[in-house]
Amino acid sequence: MARPVKDANILIVGLNYAPEPVGIGPYTQGLAEALTARGARVRVITGKPYYPQWRTYPAYAGLNWQNASEAGVEITRCPHYVPAQPSGLKRIVHLASFALSTLPHALRAALRPKADRPNLVIAIAPALLSVFTAWLAARIAGARLWIHVQDFEVEAALATGLMDQNRPAARLARWIEARFLGLGDLVSTISPQMCAKLVAKGVSPDRVFEMRNWSDARFAPDPAGAEAIRVDWGLTGKVVALYSGNIARKQGIEILVEAARLLKDRTDLAFVICGEGPNRANLEALATGLPNIQLHDLQPAEQMGAMLTMADLHLLPQIAGAADLVLPSKLTNMLASARPVVATTEPETGLYAEVDGCGVITPPGDAEALAAAIASLASDPARREVLGNAAQRRASERWQKDAIIDRALATFEQGRLP
Repeated sequence: MARPVKDANILIVGLNYAPEPVGIGPYTQGLAEALTARGARVRVITGKPYYPQWRTYPAYAGLNWQNASEAGVEITRCPHYVPAQPSGLKRIVHLASFALSTLPHALRAALRPKADRPNLVIAIAPALLSVFTAWLAARIAGARLWIHVQDFEVEAALATGLMDQNRPAARLARWIEARFLGLGDLVSTISPQMCAKLVAKGVSPDRVFEMRNWSDARFAPDPAGAEAIRVDWGLTGKVVALYSGNIARKQGIEILVEAARLLKDRTDLAFVICGEGPNRANLEALATGLPNIQLHDLQPAEQMGAMLTMADLHLLPQIAGAADLVLPSKLTNMLASARPVVATTEPETGLYAEVDGCGVITPPGDAEALAAAIASLASDPARREVLGNAAQRRASERWQKDAIIDRALATFEQGRLP
């Protein structure tokens, strides 16, 4: 049974929100709507949707602030800079522009009459820079601050080369990260390994809490829709290895093209990549001339159930060193689709722990090992079924939305937050 939220007036500050179909946005939306359904009054201050295309959606263009009420949640969408190619400096400007754009509305919420002020402020990181905005609003309103870390953006920037770790800017970014994380009365993140990283960054263990992402009930299996996609894309009779999501540097998605090249003579096997992002053009160039790989735009949310069902196995690449900086949100729905996952990651990482037993894991950067794993599963439908069933059980046991949110609310009731 869902837990009620007693006398809660909650302000959420986070860059990403619906209608963004993938990434952090759906989880911030899900949290806001779940808290509203449990009796809280929830306001969200967010950015204008732009992800994963890195272009502001046409319906939200302009430098104005837009207010709306959706599913009982009061939403203010703020204008901010969106770079078409998010390099290190441009990404910093992007995040800083959002933090500045949210400031007047966060202060306005904090200065409302006492009965209407937030008693809990939730900051979603990224964007880490907007944590200061949330902290300032919490201090003025007399509220507690909960920081929820979806992605260690500073370390991800270092791991992917967006920032040179030997430069003074990297040292400054780490210092700012530690200072901002230290502002939270409660700091949560999405895996046990990422919780340990918070403690290593100086957050007191008694303030650290795991709130993982959840599988999306909207993406229910859709066999008829899956068959329609197969016919439309010329995939009938083929084993489909699917990657769907953001196409950016931290995924190391180029390894999928290398694996496809190694398996180009397998006429029964098709690699399908659906996504958008700053690395899309580079990926298309690398895949030129390969007959066994297709690239498509990210499909709309209402078609995701069909897409996940259409796959025979899911592909989840990550570069070395990035596995415990973020646990990919797409994994939850991959597991729930009852299909095995082939991931590139290292032992003792959060991603390894989630995929082990319901998929196949290969070392990051090893295209030959990845190709061998894909080829083996493609040739063994019985093993795919066993691993897929195990994946679905794991999703049911670990990734149910109400149970995850109820555990978070139980933390409040235990006195760690009012």
